[in-house]
Amino acid sequence: MAKFQVGQDPESKAAITVLSRAVELDSESRYQQALVCYQEGIDLLLQVRKGTQDHTKRCYLREKITHYMDRAEDIKKYLDQVKEDGKYHKQIKIEENATGFGYESLFKEYLNGTVTEVWIEDPYIRHTHQLYNFLRFCEMLTKKPCKVKTIHLLTSLDEGHGKVQQSSGLEEIKESLRNHGVLLEIKYSSIHDREIRFNNGWIIKIGRGLDYFKKPQGRFSLGYCDFDLRPCHETTVDIFHNKHTQKI
Repeated sequence: MAKFQVGQDPESKAAITVLSRAVELDSESRYQQALVCYQEGIDLLLQVRKGTQDHTKRCYLREKITHYMDRAEDIKKYLDQVKEDGKYHKQIKIEENATGFGYESLFKEYLNGTVTEVWIEDPYIRHTHQLYNFLRFCEMLTKKPCKVKTIHLLTSLDEGHGKVQQSSGLEEIKESLRNHGVLLEIKYSSIHDREIRFNNGWIIKIGRGLDYFKKPQGRFSLGYCDFDLRPCHETTVDIFHNKHTQKI
């Protein structure tokens, strides 16, 4: 699947860039990411063909679109079978001080319009920055393409001076989510595992839970607001798929 030339206009360049990335990911057996890029690239190529009047070019584009659609369909069938067999496993290693791992960047491949319910198991949703991390995660779940209606949080109770802050913070988040039509169910337990489950079958286990970002250098430094720019602690992310997602 070699690179191709369809034109020098911005739409054509965008399609080439995305599809070239899809081919690269495909060759590295990173099929889930490749599928996303193939789908995006095909959509872009369809737009290019729609705006093309030249018959020869339209035929060429149709061949290319068919070629990439066939490959995307093969990958989809393969991934569906792997998921059906319960064998899907992908691991991401986040290096010390790495950037580009904000929640949306990390989870976007696994969130779609079928996600209506989420289970979060994280023992450390206690301190102020951890509550803000959880809030940011919830904000992501309330935006498109998600249609989340229920979030289940299982965390450990702060038995020290932070107990009141933890309780009041989570209740405030719960009320805010209710105003957006989302129910937050909170349960406390002595747990150690960290796991996030979506009801479309995806399971994400992060070694440090949601708390893998480093403290920003200052209140007005890059990364304070945009977590993609925030340096991370070293951790590992394991992604699985289970056709029948079980509640925690």
